[in-house]
Amino acid sequence: MLKTDNFISTMYNLPYFKEKDQQVVLDFIHKHPFAFIAGCDETYKPIATQIPVFIEEREDKLYMTGHMMRSTDHHKAFEKNPNVLCVFTGHHTYVSASWYADPHQASTWNYMSVHVKGQLRFLDEQGLVDVLKKTSLHFESGNTTSPTNFDNLSQEYTSRLMRAIIAFEVEVESIDNVFKLSQNRDKESYGNIIDKLEAQDADGKTIAEEMKKREAQLCR
Repeated sequence: MLKTDNFISTMYNLPYFKEKDQQVVLDFIHKHPFAFIAGCDETYKPIATQIPVFIEEREDKLYMTGHMMRSTDHHKAFEKNPNVLCVFTGHHTYVSASWYADPHQASTWNYMSVHVKGQLRFLDEQGLVDVLKKTSLHFESGNTTSPTNFDNLSQEYTSRLMRAIIAFEVEVESIDNVFKLSQNRDKESYGNIIDKLEAQDADGKTIAEEMKKREAQLCR
């Protein structure tokens, strides 16, 4: 597994908002695979797209795989400049300072996010087949009989499809995270925030559950 000294801190760099358990971070990526992928073209203009990405360990290294449309701005850019940033985000919610023990201060936002950096390389035709099989089977929940699984599609269709897309692999160089869940608040405020969020929508409820897991981590 990628050593923790490769978890370079480049995001919101406050130690109490960092998840130190690497497996928790990897589980978060698995749970939220639809990544925002950003880079720069050869003239340093930013490019971005959103793509489902898988992360896996091979020979003590982490790799991400996915596929994208050919001849797009991001495909052309990554051909010239392989440096890539993949951002994985989960539930997030507004936190009102009126819920704090001392409400006379700024409100904030609670969220969880993971940034992964690495070098992107494009794969050959067999690599594309492997990625498409893995993607369809995963999102069809392992149902091998689903008509949309790659193995169940016609050769005519897959041949046409594969001319339009290309698979890629990213060797992970660094992973950083912010799990900003009010860990810097006092116990009374922390409990109040949880109570308020539990009465809200799915985002609020999910953040409240994540906060409950971390109640022992309060730094005040």
